[in-house]
Amino acid sequence: MAVPSDETVTAAPTVADPAPLGLAGFALTTFILTAIRAGWMGGNPGDIWLGMALFYGGLAQFMAGMWEFRRNNTFGATAFTSYGAFWMGFAILLTFSTLTKAALGAANPNVAISFFLFAWMIFTAYMTVAALRTNGAVLAVFVLLTLTYLFLWLGAMNNAGNGHGLTQIGGFLGILTAIAAWYASFAGVVNSTWGRVVFPVFPLTP
Repeated sequence: MAVPSDETVTAAPTVADPAPLGLAGFALTTFILTAIRAGWMGGNPGDIWLGMALFYGGLAQFMAGMWEFRRNNTFGATAFTSYGAFWMGFAILLTFSTLTKAALGAANPNVAISFFLFAWMIFTAYMTVAALRTNGAVLAVFVLLTLTYLFLWLGAMNNAGNGHGLTQIGGFLGILTAIAAWYASFAGVVNSTWGRVVFPVFPLTP
């Protein structure tokens, strides 16, 4: 029988930190789609974002959420799983809307999409409250994302096309969101591989 010891043994994590992967998938997909919304890719950019929405922002981020469950991180699990599902769902929604012209059940698809964006704005807003106990980098992502959804929702309600009005403002905010998420991912990867804090994320918890 082993003799009890006063030394504390810290178990190694069973999986690597999935947050940099989830943030990277979110950032890249968000950047592409909101660059379209901002009007950076012309009037008819096509579906260049579709593959990223299904597999990188979608599947890869969803898997990052599953690994966060394994690490007992409720916030990360909820966020990555939800936004991974968002990207896959949004890609399917717009694809079928484009193909069938009636998949949304509305004469004007922007009206239906606006409700979709409004619901995600609500989710993002209360996740922002939870993010107040994470770090500054993640909090910046959620504040900017809430504003992105707000302006994209208002733009859809007002039938503002890509590169116009409130939709364009939402596009610019989405680009800033992507940059913030890329930084958080970058800091996570570099700090992990260097074994020390090289790029700060500004912790908000004691």
